[in-house]
Amino acid sequence: MARYTDASCRLCRREGEKLFLKGSRCYTDKCALTRRAYAPGQHGQAKKKSSEYSLQLREKQKAKRYYGVLEKQFHNYFEIANNTKGVTGEALLSLLERRLDNVVYRMGMGSSRSEARQLVTHGHFMINGSKVDIPSYLINKDDVIEVMDNSKSSPRIEQILNMTGGRVVPAWIEFNAEKLKATILALPVREDVDFPIKEHLIVELYSR
Repeated sequence: MARYTDASCRLCRREGEKLFLKGSRCYTDKCALTRRAYAPGQHGQAKKKSSEYSLQLREKQKAKRYYGVLEKQFHNYFEIANNTKGVTGEALLSLLERRLDNVVYRMGMGSSRSEARQLVTHGHFMINGSKVDIPSYLINKDDVIEVMDNSKSSPRIEQILNMTGGRVVPAWIEFNAEKLKATILALPVREDVDFPIKEHLIVELYSR
């Protein structure tokens, strides 16, 4: 499976915003964007005039990188959203929020989405009683996500929970920290996305 293997901090610098790809490091002075608040590369500090197309492209790239999705999969999500009743941009964000790796991250079971994705692929979670190790699995209303019984005593799980204990769990997820179980109360809507994404620019880009 294709995946991005270069330095994560380069992505934040390229977009000029914190994408929180490195977990707790992003909140410290070690954050690359804090130390070098300009795009990477030889011409990173050069002033450039942004065209309408470049603004649309950067917004798409920012959304892809924030959720850890590659180009083909992101385009597939857009096609699904475009064929869904309602506002296309909002439907797209809802699909991205419903990914299992994102839900696990929202539960506080990962300091970053990449860590949550790794936990999923290593088989630490089950949905409605069945083991699921596919990060792109789309959750539905009333789904129950819980840590596998043999993983609940894992030192790594305990360490992650200690780091993310103060994180606010979205209202559409009911999380029981003692049982390490979450229930999906509703599907996420636009107001549940707490990252500044201008989804209309992404729709305009794909509508060209």
